[in-house]
Amino acid sequence: MPQILLDGLTLGFVYAIVALGYTMVYGVLKLINFAHSEVFMVGAFAGTEVLLFLHAMGYLATLPPAVALICAMLIAMILSGTLGVFIERIAYRPLRQAPRLVPLISAIGVSFFLQDAVRLIEGLWKNAFYLTAPTLFTNKITITPTLSLPVKSLVVIMAAVTMMVFLHLFVSRSKWGKAMRAVSQDQATASLMSINVNRVISLTFLIGAGLGGAAGTLFAAQYSLIHPYVGFLLGIKAFTAAVLGGIGNIPGAMLGGILLGLLESFGAAFLGVATNGAMGAEYKDVFAFAILIAVLIFKPSGLLGEPEREKI
Repeated sequence: MPQILLDGLTLGFVYAIVALGYTMVYGVLKLINFAHSEVFMVGAFAGTEVLLFLHAMGYLATLPPAVALICAMLIAMILSGTLGVFIERIAYRPLRQAPRLVPLISAIGVSFFLQDAVRLIEGLWKNAFYLTAPTLFTNKITITPTLSLPVKSLVVIMAAVTMMVFLHLFVSRSKWGKAMRAVSQDQATASLMSINVNRVISLTFLIGAGLGGAAGTLFAAQYSLIHPYVGFLLGIKAFTAAVLGGIGNIPGAMLGGILLGLLESFGAAFLGVATNGAMGAEYKDVFAFAILIAVLIFKPSGLLGEPEREKI
């Protein structure tokens, strides 16, 4: 049971970080940025390439694993954040006044473009687009003779918690965070109060995409194998986590991601026993999404979300 709990928390915190990118953009623009899953994928490739470079140059043998991971995360965050700002400027800003379906289609187009772009670049560079990240943390913490905790899982959880705390403090207490909340409530009024709306929106994409890049690096460090389509299913689940917790609500995205990871982990472990072998671990996604449907039926705004009230 403790091992299942740890696996669920590790996966859940990865979901939560990616879900924060969805919920931040939706909270400000009311836009579902489906390209965010591919920004996560780009971050995973960037972080993995940094780790592979350090490994090839022999630095991984001398650098502490935490330092190597931080370097990879920083570069992945910079690249992914820059990519997020570029996507907002090219694909979303010109469509800001269009019907909501139009930027949604644009987001899906950007998603497919990034998948094929990474596949093309990696294919031309390495003649392969499946990468395996070097293992950074091989040791385990032994608690009992039958229970040991992998250090890499604890590192993922601690890194995720740290980023979430800093993001919450930034949004709730900083000047830019207040500007984000003002733009989320009313863009026109915020612009009349001397808030640069375009700059605030760009900053939102920068932070959300940067978190996606960091999550991609943590995912690569935890699960090793990545490919250009790794963000597709994980992005859907992270979006599900954001909806489960309450889309547009930052604590809700954290809660939704953790709950979804735990549901998957416990579902994979106990579905076979509970159904006498009729359903195995491969049905864990069905189990998690069934729980989501049940929650949305009884509380459509999500666990921590509040129903939107239309102003007259």
